[in-house]
Amino acid sequence: MVNTILLAAVTLLGLASLAAADTGTATFYTPSYVPSACYGYQDKGVMIAAASDVIWDNRVACGRRYSVTCTGPTNQVVPQPCRGSVVVTIVDYCPASCAATFDLSQEAFTIIADPNAGKVQIEYHQV
Repeated sequence: MVNTILLAAVTLLGLASLAAADTGTATFYTPSYVPSACYGYQDKGVMIAAASDVIWDNRVACGRRYSVTCTGPTNQVVPQPCRGSVVVTIVDYCPASCAATFDLSQEAFTIIADPNAGKVQIEYHQV
């Protein structure tokens, strides 16, 4: 009985951690950048990003903040690119041709990964 309860608790904790973060990819763009789709959402000193269709939701994503964490490489250019996490504010739309879930500012990407990687796997959640 105790083993059954313990197994159920571990399973629920595992499911909760899976539900806490979504997975995707991140790329970056280089300066200079002027956001267009979310006018008014950029503040100086805030890390910014463009959102793909996955989270765009017809401009509802404008101003939302997401915690983005590098989880691994998407290529062998840099086999271990990850450096950490960053919180970004959505300030623009990355169109259907976008190569990633998030197109981060170069500054934000550099916090989570080696820019030489170009694109990385990520976990993200709204904060």
